[in-house]
Amino acid sequence: MSMEVGKQAPDFTLPSSSGEDVKLSDFQGKHVVLYFYPKDMTPGCTTEACDFRDNHQTFEELNAVIIGVSPDPVSRHEKFIDKHDLPFMLLADENHEVAEQYGVWKWKKNFGKEYYGIERSTFIIDKDGQLVKEWRKVRVKEHVDEALNYIKENL
Repeated sequence: MSMEVGKQAPDFTLPSSSGEDVKLSDFQGKHVVLYFYPKDMTPGCTTEACDFRDNHQTFEELNAVIIGVSPDPVSRHEKFIDKHDLPFMLLADENHEVAEQYGVWKWKKNFGKEYYGIERSTFIIDKDGQLVKEWRKVRVKEHVDEALNYIKENL
C-alpha cells in the first residue's frame, strides 16, 4: 500500500516506549512527524534520532509531536532512549504491519545481502490527521531541518 498526500493518514495502534499502546489518532489537534527508521543503535538511525532530539523543543513550539517507528521491540527502544536521552516516544512495529500500511517495508540490498526492512521515511500529518508531506529514501544529513522548515512554512 502507498500513502497519498492530501488523504487521511491511516490510524494505527502500536506499543510505545512509554509502556502504553499509542494510537495515531491520540494526537488529533497536533501536527505529527512520523518517522520510520530501520534499527535502534545503528549509526544513521542514531544520528537521525539525535537530530530530532536536538530540535525537539522547536517542533513542540510549532504544536508538532515527533514519533519514531521501527521493528525493534519496546525493550530495545527503552535502551536507545536512555542512551541518547531522547525526549520523544518510539513505537515498536515488530510485525511491520504499520510499515507495510505506510508503504515503507521494502526489499533492500546492503553489502551483498538482500532482505526486507524499513525504507527510512518521514511523514508529516496535520492536526486534522491528513497526510500533508512525505519523504522517502531519506538521507539523514539535514533531513530534520527539512521537516522542521516544512512545518514552519506550511502549517
